[in-house]
Amino acid sequence: MNTLILGPGAVGRLLALHLATRSTNADSVMLVGRRPLPRRQTLTTPTGQTFSQEIDSATAATLPAGLAERAEIVHLTTKAYAAEAAFEAIAPRLAPDTPLVLWQNGYGVQPRLSERWTGPVLCASTTEGAYLDGDTGAVHAGRGQTVIGDLAGRHARLAGHVAAHLSAAGLATGAVDDIRVRLWHKLAVNAAINPLVARFRIRNGQLRDRPFRPMVETVIDEVAAVMAAEAIPAPASGWSARVWAVVSATANNRASMLQDVLAGRPTEHDAILGPLLAAGRRHGLATPVLAGLNARLVDASPAAGRVTRD
Repeated sequence: MNTLILGPGAVGRLLALHLATRSTNADSVMLVGRRPLPRRQTLTTPTGQTFSQEIDSATAATLPAGLAERAEIVHLTTKAYAAEAAFEAIAPRLAPDTPLVLWQNGYGVQPRLSERWTGPVLCASTTEGAYLDGDTGAVHAGRGQTVIGDLAGRHARLAGHVAAHLSAAGLATGAVDDIRVRLWHKLAVNAAINPLVARFRIRNGQLRDRPFRPMVETVIDEVAAVMAAEAIPAPASGWSARVWAVVSATANNRASMLQDVLAGRPTEHDAILGPLLAAGRRHGLATPVLAGLNARLVDASPAAGRVTRD
């Protein structure tokens, strides 16, 4: 499969390294970002093994002639706030029926691009853990599960094909028919964890301590009310149990939103908290805690002129 991966951050390079390592033709995988990367990239596995692979990279402006037109699939792995601009930079060069897979957090860019792009659009939600190792590789910090589907339920066969392709490359993936619910569930958990750890600059596990635990429960209450109004079914174990299970499973992690704050990068607050606040307004629900967390993150974000993408 001739694959373009737009956004060579942690998820993008994790995909590229898995796909290229198991491909008979490494040139079938191309990373596209703001700048070219060293061709030799190294994947460090969860067990500490390392594998190196040559992967070509380019910018939207320097993509070789005809490569975008021949792409069989595009994985869009930028941060949510950069996704639409990044895709628009190459969209005119793609065949109009090229499948697009969106890997963004939150729920905003997914419905917008699903409506705007002429080809099939799939959405992915993943619990794979990864972080960058400078310009030369990525660390697969923890194995997870990825689910893929489309919001309108029209591309089940394609979702199954892409899921099988990623699974064969070593990333456990399944096709689902309820991706909208899966995306909202992940958004709900992220909303209960990320803004608080970013505000107080703590690891996920510290949310279990006072004074943070009551704050988490208050956020969960607001999120649960919005989800009920949006007719999003709660997890079988309930929202509180789901959030605390994730906190325990990721206790030593620094959430991506915290990493962005510490690095002075823009955060994905608009993609994660924005849909909850908008839904709250639509349904006449008070969400003062979510609004307060969002306001703090807005104040902490870099100026618009500094916004970049992977």
